[in-house]
Amino acid sequence: MNRNLQAWLACALLGASLAGPAAAQGQDQTGGAPGEWLARYSNARSLGFGSANVAVADDPLGILWNPAGLSSMNQNELRFENARLFGESSLNSVGFAVPGSRWPSLGVAMVSLSSGDFQRTNDMNDPLGTFNEGETAWLLTASKAFTPRLAVGANVKLVQQTVEAFNAGGTGFDLGAIYQVTPGLKLGMSMMNLGGPSLKLRDVAESYPSQIRGGAALGLLQGRGLVALEMDHADGLGTQFHAGAEYWILSAMALRMGWSPDGGSGGFSYRFAPRYALDYAAANHALGLQHRIGISAHFGGFFASSVADPQVFSPTGEQAVTRISLNARTKAGPQIWTLEIVNKSDQVVRSFGGQGQPPSHLEWDGKDESGLPLPDGIYRYSLVVKDAAGRVVSGPVKLIAISTGGPQGTVPVVPSAENPDK
Repeated sequence: MNRNLQAWLACALLGASLAGPAAAQGQDQTGGAPGEWLARYSNARSLGFGSANVAVADDPLGILWNPAGLSSMNQNELRFENARLFGESSLNSVGFAVPGSRWPSLGVAMVSLSSGDFQRTNDMNDPLGTFNEGETAWLLTASKAFTPRLAVGANVKLVQQTVEAFNAGGTGFDLGAIYQVTPGLKLGMSMMNLGGPSLKLRDVAESYPSQIRGGAALGLLQGRGLVALEMDHADGLGTQFHAGAEYWILSAMALRMGWSPDGGSGGFSYRFAPRYALDYAAANHALGLQHRIGISAHFGGFFASSVADPQVFSPTGEQAVTRISLNARTKAGPQIWTLEIVNKSDQVVRSFGGQGQPPSHLEWDGKDESGLPLPDGIYRYSLVVKDAAGRVVSGPVKLIAISTGGPQGTVPVVPSAENPDK
């Protein structure tokens, strides 16, 4: 196991095991506030870095922090989440989003909290059967990037609550914005529960308190790292701070750690195919350790792709070159494209590029920029396209091998999954 992996595994485990008990003992007891279950919601990815998500929010469930985050997405995404809470309680969510360019990005999400059975008794404490409680929120979202730096989004929120034989529903609105200060730094802000929802189960209506979120996210290490901070304020819940970090130790695996008022947290993502990903997080809570599991599928939308055939070739053999097929779709017209071939020492040994849309294919003869043959070994390559608005789409990192003495055809290792763009 390499040192990066060891270090981040240790951080993730420590973040989930330390700081939680102390935070749980000192936290304010605000249970039962209207809408608190939704205000404290975290999905598997964000929980891993302390729920500091307002300046990130770039997935279909990120709209619960900031509806403007949909404009940061490049591909259509379908996401499912499940969390087993305490006792028989569970939290389930599903979201789907489609990124737009000329038209707004659109999304829909559903979050449902359900309890186990509660024992019903009379004044004499005689059992009278059981009942349960459930709350569900539907969110319809639109987000528009008015410039490459500024995106604004809005949610229409429909909430329903059921307790025993009583039920009630209400509607509210959320607004959010994300501003790209520099290529690596983003600022985010959102105002939640504007004008409701207000629910009246029996005689008294209860309104979800307005909530304000603000924060920043800084990308590091050429997109492999992320540090995020967030501050929230809501009546009844007070002011809370969140912080976290994410690091892609491999192109297919990320580790996370974070802190929130509930304590420490940690988690990971694993991309087991270019289109599919698994997210997991664990976090301390006053009532015990919480777990989140999420599965997502990415398809269509805006992308850059490159495929080499054959994956293993010999410049001195029958297959003297490899043909790399290229394809890309960008939000604005493509402006510049590059494809770099990198050796095991992370040095760029050959670079291709041009203006406008990438060609349908290019050929590589196994030589470096000066025309000298490269040694046998495995190399990485990826297509990157920049559009006319300055947005960058990075394709998956893939592998290619030069073998002048061995068998040719396919790389004898599993190709890397997509480059992280989150």
